[in-house]
Amino acid sequence: MTIAVDTNILIDILEPDPVFGESSKEALKYCLQQDHVVACDIVWAEIATAYQADIEGLLVLLEQMGIGFSPLSQASALAAARIWYGYRKKGGTRQRIAADFLIGAHAFMQCDRLLSRDSGFFRNYFSDVRLVIPTSVKLPD
Repeated sequence: MTIAVDTNILIDILEPDPVFGESSKEALKYCLQQDHVVACDIVWAEIATAYQADIEGLLVLLEQMGIGFSPLSQASALAAARIWYGYRKKGGTRQRIAADFLIGAHAFMQCDRLLSRDSGFFRNYFSDVRLVIPTSVKLPD
């Protein structure tokens, strides 16, 4: 069993975000206690753009955080393309980019759950993905 983590969670923790940082950190801790946590190559690329000055430091940090690397499979990439195509054909705006669909398809096809704050999008386009939402995670005392 594997939990995928979305870019927004890692940004919340690494920045740290004053609004979402703590709840995202607690949700990640919870997920690490439950399962193996991975980020797909798309998430790694999105995070790395902010850390170009210290990529090696970022890699060490992600390892210390317990985040594994899980590359997108060909089947996941093609599923993302199909779903994104449907989104655009129905008039979907460019507010949603292909990366969002790739992350969703990776979680749906290669993992058991997805840790993300973007529950509306993933429920809408990847309704079978079991979501872990930071605001709903309550750790035992």
